[in-house]
Amino acid sequence: MPDSREVHERILDIFSDVAASIGYSPLHGKIIGVLLIKGRPMSLQDLAKETGYSASMISLSLDLLDVLGIVKKIKKTADRKLYIEFSGDLLECLKKAFVMKLEKSISASLEEFGKIRSQNPGEAKALDVLENQIKRLDSYVRMLAEMNLP
Repeated sequence: MPDSREVHERILDIFSDVAASIGYSPLHGKIIGVLLIKGRPMSLQDLAKETGYSASMISLSLDLLDVLGIVKKIKKTADRKLYIEFSGDLLECLKKAFVMKLEKSISASLEEFGKIRSQNPGEAKALDVLENQIKRLDSYVRMLAEMNLP
């Protein structure tokens, strides 16, 4: 039977895999996993110890997680350390991360189609078909972004 440390590591591996599967760093998943397991704000140094990554790597990853609204950076009175807490609903956070990644990919694709179109006017018909499908996907992504989760 696995001990609690092995179970803890396996849970963090699962969160890492989920983060990687939607195009984010496995470290993002580990940070979320640690914060959920611990259930309390943690210092940057404690997160580094728990994940096995350096404090500077954790800090870089926290910036994105903060922008996504997944974590919140806090300062405690009479303590110079930076603390991080999980912020919000996990499913809502995953939806937001997924939507942001798709929106970025859609935008890059449409920009690339514009470049190809200007350099290869003979490919306009094929590009129109692809562009229409990407725009259709974009409308579904926007609907997903607005959808309230149960």
